[in-house]
Amino acid sequence: MNITISPHNSPGLGHSDFFSDHSMACRLERTEATANAHFVEARAQLEPNLGAQWIAVAGAYLMFDGVRSPCTQTFGLGLFKMPTAAEMNEIERFFRERHAPIFHEVSPLADKSLIPMLNRRGYHPIEFTTVMFMPLNDSRREVSAETEDIQVRVIAESDRDLWAQTAAEGWQADTEFMDLLFSMMRINAYRSSGICFLAELRGQPIATGALAIHDRVALLAGASTVPQWRRQGAQNALLEARLQYAAQVGCDLAMFCAAPGSASQRNAERQGFRIAYTRTKFELSI
Repeated sequence: MNITISPHNSPGLGHSDFFSDHSMACRLERTEATANAHFVEARAQLEPNLGAQWIAVAGAYLMFDGVRSPCTQTFGLGLFKMPTAAEMNEIERFFRERHAPIFHEVSPLADKSLIPMLNRRGYHPIEFTTVMFMPLNDSRREVSAETEDIQVRVIAESDRDLWAQTAAEGWQADTEFMDLLFSMMRINAYRSSGICFLAELRGQPIATGALAIHDRVALLAGASTVPQWRRQGAQNALLEARLQYAAQVGCDLAMFCAAPGSASQRNAERQGFRIAYTRTKFELSI
């Protein structure tokens, strides 16, 4: 299966024209924050009794998607504005009022005084995430021959539950949130700004991927392959299809997040992604 990506309007644009600086971090972090905000909005519509909500404080987006949801946290803390003590009190109160743990995903390009503040307030690091980017300037990309029987398409509204079920099947063996999986995948499929892709092998749904776009940045997420269909090239095909779609609608950057040193990170680097920075997740000690 060959996929051709339309050239970007600035064909000379390359890796050397993008730098892992504060400006890029703001674009990447706001893209992920916006995607999660739309997820929370979709949850609020589909499951109103949960009380899902998001607000912005000191430039950070605060998400509540249920006490156990991995979306319940902040994005962009200290990156757009260094929070004052009063603003940190407001942020923490948002989660405490909902009886939720308090997590912050912090970019290393955030204000340098943020980490000392978090230390004083009783936070400790619990997780790292590699944030990667790739300029969308390739004039042509090809999927390897092993994916010739795999067809990738953007799902129709009638396929939302099929996409969610396929995604949940692929994640079941790899996550601690097994009981939340189908619900979370279904929210992804119904999110207003999300674009969901389904990979099929001779008509059989075997893998999923999703795309969220903000400020010409395409966030690639939702990658899941049903275990018995892994190593068939489905994720490679899904990656290429999403990059093609993003380039065609005018994005100039793609982003991808993965655990440091993971197979997902290695696969992304093989496809041309470059590490922007490693983000740290902080939790407030009880």
